[in-house]
Order: sequence, then C-alpha cells, then structure tokens
Amino acid sequence: METWETLTMSRKEAPRAGLVKAALAGQITTRQGAEALGLTARQFRRLKARYRAEGPPGLRHRLRGRPSPRALEVEIRDRVAELMQTLYRDLNDCHLTEKLQEVEGLELSRSSVRRIRRALGRPAKHRRRPRQHRTRRTPAAQLGALVQLDGSPFDWLEGHGPALTLLGAIDDATGMVLALHFRPTEDLHGYATLLRHVALQYGLPLALYGDRLSVFVRNDRHWTLEEELQGAQHPTHFGQVLRDLGIGYIPAGSPQAKGRIERLWRTLQDRLVVELRLRGISTLEAANAFLPDFLADYNRRFAHPPADPTPVWRRPPSDLANVLSCRYTRIVARDNTVRLGVRWAQIPRGPRGRSYAGCRVEVRECLDGRLLVSGQGGVLLAMQAWPRSEFVLRPRRAPHADRRRSLGGSRIASEEGGRYLPTPRKRPSARPAARATRASPHPRPAAEHPWRRPYDRRLLEAKGLSVHSKAPGRTFSRNS
Repeated sequence: METWETLTMSRKEAPRAGLVKAALAGQITTRQGAEALGLTARQFRRLKARYRAEGPPGLRHRLRGRPSPRALEVEIRDRVAELMQTLYRDLNDCHLTEKLQEVEGLELSRSSVRRIRRALGRPAKHRRRPRQHRTRRTPAAQLGALVQLDGSPFDWLEGHGPALTLLGAIDDATGMVLALHFRPTEDLHGYATLLRHVALQYGLPLALYGDRLSVFVRNDRHWTLEEELQGAQHPTHFGQVLRDLGIGYIPAGSPQAKGRIERLWRTLQDRLVVELRLRGISTLEAANAFLPDFLADYNRRFAHPPADPTPVWRRPPSDLANVLSCRYTRIVARDNTVRLGVRWAQIPRGPRGRSYAGCRVEVRECLDGRLLVSGQGGVLLAMQAWPRSEFVLRPRRAPHADRRRSLGGSRIASEEGGRYLPTPRKRPSARPAARATRASPHPRPAAEHPWRRPYDRRLLEAKGLSVHSKAPGRTFSRNS
C-alpha cells in the first residue's frame, strides 16, 4: 500500500489526515473536524468512511488525474502547434491569437496559445523587460529647495470653452502649490510666466524637477563642433534662463518620479473643474483670474509644514524681466539694423559717431515682447517694444542652429531671424555622367600609321629615304 509520505497532496488536502485520525480515535467530534476543514458534517463523515476503506489516498480529490472537460481537443492543439511552427512562426502570442480567430476560425484565448508555445519549447518573440527596482525618494526638507513643475492638458472647462493646458509648480517639501497658469498649449511662454510668478511671489528655488519636454532639455542628436569639444550640448532657451538665474534642473526618468505633481493633477481635475463650472467660467482670461483665490483655499487645506522650517528662497535679480528671454547671436547689417524674424531694431550712433556694422551682437526677445540688442560686455545698444497688445514668446531657432549663422552668405532673407543666411553647399548625389565624345577637327592617327612607328635611321636609309636635319625636328623626303 502506498505510504502517506509518497502521496502528492494539495495544500487544502494536507490537514485532512490528522483531523480524520483524531475523529476516528474519538479525540474530536465530527462537527469539530468539519468546522476545522470548512466542510459540512455529512462531508466529513464521507471522508472518515473513505479513510477506513482506502487509507490516506482516499482523502484526495476524486477528479485528480482526470482530464478537464474544458481542455482543448487534441486535434485543435495539434493544429495550432503546426501553424505556430510553419505559417505563423514569426507572430507573437497576441497577434497569433487574432490570426487563429480571424483566418483559421479557432476560438482560443491568448493564455491557451501561450501554454501551447511553452509546451513546444519556443521562446517568446519579445522578452518582457523585468520591472525596474525603484526606491522611495525622500522629499526635500526646506521650503524652496526643490520645486516640481509640469503641465496637464485636460477639458478644464467641460466643453464650455477652449481647450486649455494647466501649468503648475508645487513645492516638494510642503506640498504647497506655488503657481498655476492656464495656457492653450504647453509652451515656453507658459513656463516662463510660471517661473516669473514663483520668483516674484516667493523667490528663486535651488532646483526644478520636471519631465524631459523639449522646452526643458535637448532631445535632438545634433552636436556642433563646439559642443563636442566642451563635452555637452548647449541648453535650450529655458535652460539658458535657469543657468543665468542659478537654478538647477533635474529631468525625471518616469512620471512616478515626480509623483507629487502627478497626484496634484488628479486632485485638481476633480476639484478645480467643479469650481470653474459653479462660477460659470468659460474663457482663458477668467480662468486665470480665478486661480489666485483657488490657490489660497487649496494651500490652506492641503499644505503641511516642512521638516526644516528655514526656507532657502533666493531674491530674484533686478533685471528678471530681461533674463526671461530667448537669446540669439546676430551680425549688424551695413545700415546698423538687426533683424529677428519679421522684427528689426535700429542701432543708433555710438560714441564719436561709431558704426556697429559687421559687429556681433546678442539679441534678446523678452517675455513682455521687448527686443534688446546688447554689444560687448552686455552694453545695451537698442531696445524696441512690442507694438501690439499680446505677445507670445516662441523660440525662433534652436540655440545650436543660431551659432552657425554668419554675415558672409547669400542675400536670402530669413523668416526665422537674422539678416542673411549662409549659402548652402550642395553635394552632388551621384557622379555626373561622362560627356559625349565629339569629333575632333584634328583626329589622332591610327596605331598602324607610319607617323606612329618607331624611328630607325638604318631602316630609313635601306628604303632609299634621305634624312635632312632641321631644327628643332627632323624631316624625311624621297630622293628624286
């Protein structure tokens, strides 16, 4: 008879033997054994009867070893295995399941297809990347040490107004929302405005924490010679602003890394939408006007004190309006003008009637629409205000592309900025076709022509030809 140790029992069946033995020995009652196993008293009496008749093997489930009535038929399994190794050998499990249902008419689940593939010993087409190990990040201890910023495109007006994107900045140490601003899209103008709100109301933080948006970091693979020599790419326009203000930037590797502001969007999409609807707000201007009152109430409810009460905000510079700008390098034209897209600025005469034609200057397009032209040492040469009421700060060129511009180029006007563009040198895509040979008026003699034969004095004298020497060459003539 098979011993109890050699039996394969499930975790549910393992405690049955001890309780049944105790019940047969009179140590416990049938009701107590049934309650311990979660069975009825009738079923427990059946287990005692099976144990008396068969011993420990009688406690196993009666369906053990029998095929499942829901198992795939052998013909279907063999058909799927054949298709998996021949016609559909390059398909993944999900794609193969779709083809079996649409083309072959075999209704199988993806898990069934995966089990058949594993039974054949075939590896998966794409290996699943294991979950990366993540550690909990300790929040900043001081107010202003780290500020998270991000944008959330959402139907904030619930279809009663234009589509808006909410840009926000939240302090990592306290959870206090520092600034919110509605924009049509997530752009440079919106984040520069957000940074201005934070700087004027609180100060400059030590670092910003955001995603890898092209506004913040360079995502292109273009490297100029200067960038290769210094070992780093030039920053974006927003990165230049942060560098001048002494603010660091930390790009997050995943949305979970900046989870504090991601949770903020979930809360605002629940609360702020309702507040905007209750006040009947349906325009961008009205929504931005309501945000200060909403922020005061929100921070009063959800902000908490920092671990270190000493804030680390820094005072913004007096020329903050000039720093919040896009910078370009330009060459002054002969008429002492500098062009930036459709805008141009006239540089007045310098000391003693000096002309700045041909000089390299820096042009800044500020957040408020002003155009500043600075020479060497940051000396302001010219300033032009934006003639219209509304201005949107947009990068006209990437910083690395602007450095390749020069004055000595073609006279082609540039819509993106700068007065002249260098003439592009076009390389031929293929080798030009060989030129057709034309008939020469003085054709070369054939190879067998006497003129092309080697000169032999004795051979000429033997044929009766006289040789007359003439400078600079020789002439041959027959004897008369």
